[in-house]
Amino acid sequence: MLDVRRLRLLRELARRGTIAAVAEALAFSPSAVSQQLSVLEREAGLPLLERTGRRVRLTPAGQNLVRHAEAVLERLEEAAADLAEARSGPAGALRIGAFPTATRAIVPAALVALARRHPRLEPMVSETDPAAVAHALRAGDLDVALVHEYDFVPAPQEPGLTTQPLYRESMYLATPAPAAAPAPGPDQGAVLRAYADAPWIAATHGTLCHAMAVRACQAAGFTPRIRHRVDEFATVLALVAAGQGVAVVPHLGVTDPAGPAVSLTRLLMERRTKVAFRSGAAAHPGVAAFTAALRAAVPPELRADVPPELATASSPE
Repeated sequence: MLDVRRLRLLRELARRGTIAAVAEALAFSPSAVSQQLSVLEREAGLPLLERTGRRVRLTPAGQNLVRHAEAVLERLEEAAADLAEARSGPAGALRIGAFPTATRAIVPAALVALARRHPRLEPMVSETDPAAVAHALRAGDLDVALVHEYDFVPAPQEPGLTTQPLYRESMYLATPAPAAAPAPGPDQGAVLRAYADAPWIAATHGTLCHAMAVRACQAAGFTPRIRHRVDEFATVLALVAAGQGVAVVPHLGVTDPAGPAVSLTRLLMERRTKVAFRSGAAAHPGVAAFTAALRAAVPPELRADVPPELATASSPE
């Protein structure tokens, strides 16, 4: 009989690429991970890994077993959701990942609604960059999270995870005022190219926000000269107001007045935010309750198109 815990290790190895990365993510020692995978190979009765020096890769049998593991783990999530609903409904700890603008603008209202409707639920929010959410969910460090994607940075399909659309935002070019802002129009490239020689302010390297700014500029025909790397949009706007550069910011990043020292030009780009959780966990009472509270907290003008069955399933009580 195959051990589910070892199947999870194999699945993580397929996603993370190295035993060291699996060990770090799941709080094991590398030797413990190797030992457990060796036991799994004995249980399977054939090699699952090919070892070349310090690196390993999955054999065809190992890759096939990972596909079965995904299905098994999804059914276990469904079983856990059923048991949680039968046992107590929305109650206990719920580990939530959210990026900063959503944490400020959407999550607090959702938490207020949760406390009112489900007082036995204990939500715990951690600011998490969307690029790190998939690993955190699969490792069990998070139960539900908010992720986003941009027109120029689509989110990859993550095995073992399910997402549901939540809201969508317009994007703006923030430039110092009182200099005349470029006129909005159908040629987004021309709007951005007007600042091809200006210093730019972008998020830290490796984040989706950083990739969005760079790729939008490259699509317009130039590579931005990044002077400052800042993740928090209020600080980005303060730097723009100080004449330190220009930046691309989302709607929720400028809900507070940017002030007369900043000009905002709407671009033909969007940021789309989704709720993510482990496949099979949609009916988990805590996940379902938080998703419903999030939907109710999103301003009507930002709400994404949601299939009727999701809107019905996620409607607040």
